[in-house]
Amino acid sequence: GAGAEYEIEDRALAHLKIAIMAKLRLQENFLVSWNLSAADGSGRVSIWISPSVPLQFRFSESEPPDLNKLWLQALARSSHSSRGMILIPEEDVEGYLANASAAKR
Repeated sequence: GAGAEYEIEDRALAHLKIAIMAKLRLQENFLVSWNLSAADGSGRVSIWISPSVPLQFRFSESEPPDLNKLWLQALARSSHSSRGMILIPEEDVEGYLANASAAKR
């Protein structure tokens, strides 16, 4: 709901922020989803993102991480699916992009 807070690790959040901002600049509404770890109670979270709703990204670290361009590409590509943008774990990015390219052929 309004004012909800979600814990996302800094490196993943930095990539998610860039991918979300790119969509919002285009005035797009979309869904963002991610899986919860067992420590966080398992399951999945999905939130609706809209240009009219203020977002705040809060990081633990003061320095932003180096960005993985393939991860940003995977987030952007996932956002075009019916499931919306999926926060794909960084270690799964290459496999995701390979499968997405194979599916287009």
